[in-house]
Amino acid sequence: MSNRHPEIVLPDADARRELRRRTRRDFLVGGIAGLAGIGAYEWITRAAQDNGTPWPQRNVLDLNGKISEAYLSHSHLMPSYGASQISPLKVNGDIGVDDDFDKKGWRLQVAVGETDPSLHLQMSDITSLPKVTMITRFCCIEGWSAIVSWGGARFSDFTRRYFPQGQKLPGYVAMVTPNEDYYVGLDMKSALHPQTLLAYERNGQPLEDAHGAPLRLVIPVKYGIKNIKRIGMVRYTDTRPDDYWAEEGYDWFAGL
Repeated sequence: MSNRHPEIVLPDADARRELRRRTRRDFLVGGIAGLAGIGAYEWITRAAQDNGTPWPQRNVLDLNGKISEAYLSHSHLMPSYGASQISPLKVNGDIGVDDDFDKKGWRLQVAVGETDPSLHLQMSDITSLPKVTMITRFCCIEGWSAIVSWGGARFSDFTRRYFPQGQKLPGYVAMVTPNEDYYVGLDMKSALHPQTLLAYERNGQPLEDAHGAPLRLVIPVKYGIKNIKRIGMVRYTDTRPDDYWAEEGYDWFAGL
């Protein structure tokens, strides 16, 4: 004996009525869902702006940043590679990198808080720090990457040497190009990461102008948008610094 229930077959008229009922219901549900989606999009795009981005989107970006920051530690190192794995690095973006830049007149200004820069360092002041060479992956937020050899000084060594002795280290670092067209903000935890370099060499040669000569930031735990070329000023601050791409709607932390 079969335990299956007998199949119920509706008369044609009843079947057509049931089909119309379900079609109207599905159309109504789909319409409500569509309107809800449009309404949510309109609400987000018309919401008050927070640092150049609608606040609901900014809250999501900030949450992503907090998760990335919680994961970051000095023992969390990005992978290193062999020399045979080095690949070409695109010249991706020239904001803040002037063609008529006076390299001989370059000085790295160092400021604490909102005061005027207290130091004006030359390249010899940077190269006097212990040199570190590393081969790491440079990751662009556009989705491509390259493996590059960098040479320079750890930012932690730079801070140990040039930040005022006995003064409490603030929570952030701002870096700006000499013409102030490009600028990034870093949390201090990321800035002092052992793989964060003030780099003056790429693939064993002095930095080219297009890649940020004479000095750029290399920070493998962040996307390329944080790897500022041609640093003109370093400012230690307790106020979260402005950031060029965060103002364009990207995540301020930009961690990998």
